[in-house]
Amino acid sequence: MVGDTVIERPATEPRRELRFAIIGAGMSGILSAIRLREAGFEDFTIYEKAERLGGTWRENTYPGVACDVPSHLYCYSFDPNPEWSHPYSPGDEIQAYFEGVAKRRGIARKIRFGDEVVRCAHRDARWQIETANGVRDAVDVVIAATGVLHRPRYPDIEGLDSFAGHAFHSARWDHTVPLDGARIGVVGTGSTAVQITSAVVDRARAFTLFQRTAQWVLPQANPAYSEQDKAAFRRDPVLLRTLHDNLSKVFSEGFANAVVDADSPQIKMIEAACVANLESNVRDPELRERLRPRYRAACKRLIVSPDFYEAIQKPNAALVTEPIERIEAAGVRTRDGRLHELDVLVLATGFQVDSFLRPMTVIGRDGTTLDEAWAERPNAYLSISIPGFPNLFLLNGPNGPVGNFSLIEVAELQFDYISQLIERLRSGERREICATRRAMDAFEVQRVEAAKKTVWVTGCNSWYLDDRGIPATWPWSFDRFRQEMASPRWDAFE
Repeated sequence: MVGDTVIERPATEPRRELRFAIIGAGMSGILSAIRLREAGFEDFTIYEKAERLGGTWRENTYPGVACDVPSHLYCYSFDPNPEWSHPYSPGDEIQAYFEGVAKRRGIARKIRFGDEVVRCAHRDARWQIETANGVRDAVDVVIAATGVLHRPRYPDIEGLDSFAGHAFHSARWDHTVPLDGARIGVVGTGSTAVQITSAVVDRARAFTLFQRTAQWVLPQANPAYSEQDKAAFRRDPVLLRTLHDNLSKVFSEGFANAVVDADSPQIKMIEAACVANLESNVRDPELRERLRPRYRAACKRLIVSPDFYEAIQKPNAALVTEPIERIEAAGVRTRDGRLHELDVLVLATGFQVDSFLRPMTVIGRDGTTLDEAWAERPNAYLSISIPGFPNLFLLNGPNGPVGNFSLIEVAELQFDYISQLIERLRSGERREICATRRAMDAFEVQRVEAAKKTVWVTGCNSWYLDDRGIPATWPWSFDRFRQEMASPRWDAFE
């Protein structure tokens, strides 16, 4: 009743028909499509800039590419894979897995390949989509599944364009370039560089690894699964489910929770394992000291490798720690004046990790652009929602657990959370929904304070850190992440 007027409401509100745009056909985009279909939505399109799905695993095809999360954890909980060849499987198997899931689930036909979204503008409670091919679409909800590692970062080195041999970024590997008998140089010592080193050192006439910062390496055996193992996985789905859950528990209680408490017993165990790996497997004391980091283990992204130390000690391998002065036609000149002659130069220099949706133009409510909203740095409430950008939801967005867990499990938990927001839209209770500025600001204060306890702030420079030296990733336990994803706090949304 309002005054003397009685307002009658229908017993049940009509359910809204919603149209969705999913941006990106990598792991998160495929997941989003599957979950939408399970919830009864069919009116969605996946926009993918490339000609194939797969995201990270489509882009990265360098020799030795593999995941550093166990394979039976790095797969959808609802689509386990009994056919993994190794506990840590190679990239082509992971790519084939995602292609297989998309095909089996009928998702592939919902993808517009080769159609990059260049503009998303919020107008009249809908998102107006434009692609590079001139396609225009109007949707109620945008799910951004663009990933983190998709825009290569090139080093600012003088003379890079002057190299007379073959030069390329590791994420743009040129498979036409012969490696056998070549003089190969790799710039970088992260996970990618380590995997490349192990994979190509035996093929090279001479192999040179240019190291700016030493990395801690966690030893991890990776024996092949036997046919008997795989047959057992095929016969018993419960066995696969149990293996997935056990790996999740070990990862969560061990590594994932260790890195957010720099004084934890778990991080001390990890450090001890890394030190023992270095001490026992690098014979030459001078080389050992050049490979020894001057910061705590896991401060940078921890390297997992069964054989890197063996590879870098091969007779044809050289570790160069002198800073690079410039690139010349014949190779790399270091600050000591030495020219390292090369035929192939690989830039394993990482990605622009703060890009997220960009470079696309995203315009939210009241005409605010995403570049304006992120003028200082990218952020999102619980890594999912940006104030002023209603009905735009991110998977693996800013401030999520990108550095310490399986991104597949992260994305599954995030989508469960997003689905609850979507239900408010479908029920008609909300026409628009996004995090409030107040909630975002409170989350940011708490996140920055919690980050002070993590191992990421103990004295290294890494891609986890923003321009303030604050970790841009989730600084709490993974148990807390699960709890936060279980149910939205509705007072945090408008």
